[in-house]
Amino acid sequence: MRRAVAFLANQGIKQFLDIGSGIPTAGNVHEVAQVIHADARVVYVDIDPVVVLHSEAILQDNPLAASVQGDVRHAAHILEDPLVHRLLDFNKPLAVLLISILHFVPDQEAIPAVRILREALPPGSYLALTHASADNMSPEARADLERFWESTRNLMYFRSRSQLTEFFEGLVLVDPGLVHIPLWRPDSPEDLFFDEPERTSGYAGVGRLP
Repeated sequence: MRRAVAFLANQGIKQFLDIGSGIPTAGNVHEVAQVIHADARVVYVDIDPVVVLHSEAILQDNPLAASVQGDVRHAAHILEDPLVHRLLDFNKPLAVLLISILHFVPDQEAIPAVRILREALPPGSYLALTHASADNMSPEARADLERFWESTRNLMYFRSRSQLTEFFEGLVLVDPGLVHIPLWRPDSPEDLFFDEPERTSGYAGVGRLP
């Protein structure tokens, strides 16, 4: 998330819609973006009302950042939220962040939701996502993870790299493309798992709308 937001801000993006954000603690989107652009605007979206309340308390002194309750599965409702439109101008380029959220959403809901978000973006906007994958996972390890998430009442939908490319339909992937998370513009060869990127069991990518 940090590397993607810094990259996007350095491309001139000053508006961010972070869906499935969790609580915006230290080093989150608004802090990274506002170091580069003091006037960067950020809307955090989370399904959990408790998370939203905590986020509102954290952001109360930051007029350019806000938190709203929303569900990525109902992307159209997020886009209609008055607070989203108060802070973000959909006539200017912006970035939608889907960090570690889509692997909790089945295809029949995830694919249409991302399509709705893409279609709402003006030219020059970006979509950034990270997603769990079982491409390099043994069947035993995958079964163990699936049992764990079932026990938490959250099903996880592992997708292959080829399946994830569908989320970027109509977008141009920026270098280095859709890659294992440690390989997406690493800070240095000393980064965690840089030498064994497949251990992260996930991919990261950023696409630009021409």
